[in-house]
Amino acid sequence: MKTEISCGPSFAFAEISIPAGGSVRVEAGAMAMMRGDVAITTSTRGGFMKGLRRSLGGSSFFVNDFSSESGGVVAVAGALPGDIVETTVDGGTALLVQSGCWIASDPTVDVDSKWGGSKGFFSGAGLVLLRCSGNGEILLSSYGAIRPVTLAPGETITLDTGHVVAFDETVEYRIRKAGGWKSMILGGEGIVTEFTGPGRVWMQTRSTTDLVDWLRARMPSNNGSSSSNS
Repeated sequence: MKTEISCGPSFAFAEISIPAGGSVRVEAGAMAMMRGDVAITTSTRGGFMKGLRRSLGGSSFFVNDFSSESGGVVAVAGALPGDIVETTVDGGTALLVQSGCWIASDPTVDVDSKWGGSKGFFSGAGLVLLRCSGNGEILLSSYGAIRPVTLAPGETITLDTGHVVAFDETVEYRIRKAGGWKSMILGGEGIVTEFTGPGRVWMQTRSTTDLVDWLRARMPSNNGSSSSNS
């Protein structure tokens, strides 16, 4: 997959060149532009159960395969202002991707789901992660810029749960409180995710949860709108 990423990290736009006879797999609704000889096929890519598992991981039930007989271009963009990065998935290590962060990949990359375990109940990020395996290139999208970190064996990094994009399956993780109960209740720092290497971790510089909370605090309540209308 040959990709040119522009307009980042605030409003990233990725143009994927499809060679003659080639194809690329794209999250439903992520296509922003097509150029040249490009055809689209929509399917679950693996049947009903696989589509359902993907949807539980925050992706769409259906995916779109864009193909070209003579060569063309497909451009993708995220739903929110933010970044897009390209990385490689090889047969040795799968990539675990946070809900909504997978946007496109080579058709040789299998996009399934992975049960996050009971600790996912406390992460605020859902119980199921997307598991991307196989061989090929993958595009990750985020709200805010994406910053990669490589952890040495035994090295740790702690992220707010809303800032996690993806991590190698070799990385161990656990959910815990950021501090004591006082910090959690009064300090605004709640649940965090601790990652231990070896492997790569991708973080985003902004949190969609914080964005939603910010918008909710500024939207008029139903009571307020009713009284103003009366």
